[in-house]
Amino acid sequence: QVQLVESGGGLVQTGDSLRLSCAASGRTFSRYAMGWFRQAPGKEREFVAAINWSGSWTYYADSVKGRFTISRDNAKNTVYLQMNSLKPEDTAVYYCAADPAPFTSTTPYRRLELWGQGTLVTVSS
Repeated sequence: QVQLVESGGGLVQTGDSLRLSCAASGRTFSRYAMGWFRQAPGKEREFVAAINWSGSWTYYADSVKGRFTISRDNAKNTVYLQMNSLKPEDTAVYYCAADPAPFTSTTPYRRLELWGQGTLVTVSS
């Protein structure tokens, strides 16, 4: 079983950068596709980015394409989300997710197997 713990959230200003990390425990981390979702107050959880088990394939929501980069280091059991040019509309709780199968923005998030507890990102204008 894999458990996920996010870190790296915080308060930043418009245009700043942040890097989120998701540390996974368990020996099967490298077998999982990983991704990031976010949920703003009063809104549904939405897909942000995903990466396959090897890191050879990535997928992004249109709203973050060109600004965010997802990556993973299987030796460290960690997936990252580098967020650049942050905007106030990026403010949300960011969740790390994992599933044995690859997933994209069309995958119902409730189907994904594992979730972290979330980390808050606040972007001030």
